[in-house]
Amino acid sequence: MANHLFDLIVSKISDPEKTFIETPEGLSLSYRQMLSASARYAHALVAAGVEPGARVAIQMDKTPAFIFIYLACVRAGAAFLPLNTAYTPHEVGYFLSDASPTVFICNSERREALAEVAAQAGSRIETHESGKESGTYGSLFELAFASPEIFENAERGPDDLAAILYTSGTTGRSKGAMLTHDNLASNALTLCDLWRFSSDDVLIHSLPVYHTHGLFVATNTILMAGASMLFLGKFDAKAILAAMAHCTVLMGVPTFYTRLLDEPGLNKKACANMRLFISGSAPLLAETHRQWFERTGHHILERYGMTETNMSTSNPYDGERIAGTVGLPLPDVDLRVVDPDNGALLPQGEIGMIEVKGPNVFHGYWLMPEKTAAEFRPDGYFITGDLGEIDEKGYVRIVGRGKDLIISGGLNIYPKEVETEIDALPGVFESAVIGVPDADFGEAVVAVIVREKGASIDEAAIFAALRERLAKFKWPKQIFFVEALPRNTMGKVQKNQLRQQYSA
Repeated sequence: MANHLFDLIVSKISDPEKTFIETPEGLSLSYRQMLSASARYAHALVAAGVEPGARVAIQMDKTPAFIFIYLACVRAGAAFLPLNTAYTPHEVGYFLSDASPTVFICNSERREALAEVAAQAGSRIETHESGKESGTYGSLFELAFASPEIFENAERGPDDLAAILYTSGTTGRSKGAMLTHDNLASNALTLCDLWRFSSDDVLIHSLPVYHTHGLFVATNTILMAGASMLFLGKFDAKAILAAMAHCTVLMGVPTFYTRLLDEPGLNKKACANMRLFISGSAPLLAETHRQWFERTGHHILERYGMTETNMSTSNPYDGERIAGTVGLPLPDVDLRVVDPDNGALLPQGEIGMIEVKGPNVFHGYWLMPEKTAAEFRPDGYFITGDLGEIDEKGYVRIVGRGKDLIISGGLNIYPKEVETEIDALPGVFESAVIGVPDADFGEAVVAVIVREKGASIDEAAIFAALRERLAKFKWPKQIFFVEALPRNTMGKVQKNQLRQQYSA
């Protein structure tokens, strides 16, 4: 049966014996093995109760199996729902209760901590090992190992759901962005062409796979090119530097590049085999762009996207890559800048709200029709929440965000979620969480707190409480205690003042 995304992936395989994934430990897996493994996992998911249209959630360490399970979901017609491994059981419980996945997959050492929230959501919990050290492989692997290598793919069309990726809002809990088969397929095909990927490429994959950048931009682009990737479990500057001798492309966040610039071995000779360095998920400083070119002879290619839209713009492969911009709209994407208040189109060079439209744009938020309707214009343009301008050359420049989103190390952090947890602590009257510039992470989380009268709660107590409630990347890097938060005449906290004060 026709399966829009997976059929396209299969059509791009010119040599089944070509390496798809290799690891630093020496494991090499071919495209033929990818087809076999994804079939086995698809059988395992079906045996666990997954039907077309169901959701499958996963909180698992980064291994090749993670990618095979993603592809198995596509083949079985399920929606893939990846979760950050840093999320606590408290956070995971929300995602499971909201999405109601048929199956929830985690590493076996986390099963005990997560069993209760899975049961409360009505999800069957399955385990999968991240390595061979324990001598066991987990229940999902055992199901897959006993399954056939051939699977009849579920029938899925371009508009059928392929994934749900959660992205938080500034005023409440996370929203599930619904991404279709064609959202993923069309964007990967466009990027493959735009960035000149071929079967000769080897990508250094050092990004997390629970995020749209590492999962869809990186992996799907490689699949559409029939190329290969070196699969690193995490960012390791020395390992990446060594890998450049036999790889051709690096996709990363600005933090990757600032840390690589600290490596004395980074020079033009070390990058001689590389053809492209791509950066995204957070703004790249113009100074980083300049330093990288001076050291390597390569201009970093910066692009712009978000969970709801995949990629929307890119600096050109051939042509000027302008530091401080995110390039031009992709060939199949319409982008405009409008007045945030009334939606009127603004002339070139004026700053306003960025809106996009195209096959890359998601189909709405899971179980949130009102929120979905509020984020789209009547003519189909999605309101990104980002403020920017288009210059005389057509390049897009992001100047800020209409929302209070913080992007630290390429990960989205929403102040309201952190504030809610801090405000609930005994001794806290109120708090304001802001992002301030950080040379390493792009932005750092800072919490400004007002104590209740007579309370003595301190920094250590706050960190101890947040450790049980929030993923580590959301923790404040600094905490400041003040007598009162600055407010305007309407009583709204003036975070712009706080950012000015604590950015110094």
